[in-house]
Amino acid sequence: MKNDKIIENKVWFVTGASKGFGLSLVKQLLAAGHKVAATSRYVSSLVKAVGDISDNFLPLYVNLADEKSVAEAIQITVGTFDKIDVVINNAGYGIGGSVEELTDEEARESFDINVFGTLNVIREVMPFMRERKSGHIINISSIAGIAPGTGWALYAATKFAVIGLSEVLADDVKSMGIKVTVVAPGAFRTNFLTGDSLVMTKKPIHDYQEVRDSHTRYLQMDGHQAGDPEKAAAAMISLADDDNPPVHLLLGEDAYTRAMTKLGVLEKEFRLNEELSKSMAYQG
Repeated sequence: MKNDKIIENKVWFVTGASKGFGLSLVKQLLAAGHKVAATSRYVSSLVKAVGDISDNFLPLYVNLADEKSVAEAIQITVGTFDKIDVVINNAGYGIGGSVEELTDEEARESFDINVFGTLNVIREVMPFMRERKSGHIINISSIAGIAPGTGWALYAATKFAVIGLSEVLADDVKSMGIKVTVVAPGAFRTNFLTGDSLVMTKKPIHDYQEVRDSHTRYLQMDGHQAGDPEKAAAAMISLADDDNPPVHLLLGEDAYTRAMTKLGVLEKEFRLNEELSKSMAYQG
């Protein structure tokens, strides 16, 4: 992703900006002179966390599950800064529990933010990017969307969805000069494992002891994750100045290791059943 060109100041639209990756991104972007529209459900907390109030910073309240709210935020951003060069769909939260332990309401709320929120932003920003024949959409997934762990089925499902839609979107918009990257981070030292960003099943079932053990291991990582969120933010920002950015980007040694292990498992399983897979054609 190395690029020796002079970095052009751009207009960025960042969701989930009041904490974690989003906050690191906003601070670094503003420090570099970029214009940033930053969204949050809690604008006062966002403004306080960013601290750098300037004409380049546009804090916006957005309910990502409400397409009208998203559309209004996109319109305000374009009206203020004339364009949007880069979108980072960062907002999301974790949800822990087996499929049986989580309600339909909990599952739908998770998809509303982690998947449909991303879709709403993409749907609303695309007309402006198509008109300019340029833009870059960066969707934040998770290594859980590639190699999920025990007890995180619905979270993994939302992140699998983000990866799948990003892969196809990249093909759909390539001819229009628009780029798409899906980022799959591992464990970074953000507040992701706190109550602000993580929902756990309220009705644990005794038989799922492996799920409880998995959750305990993950929660014990809080504050000790190996990944530096400032480095992750810098890596994501650098994507916007890459003439040929990747469609997939793993962030974190743990993410790389888990992804490569999953590739090996898939290859082994596919090859094990190769003969059966190829035997489905009509005979004669």
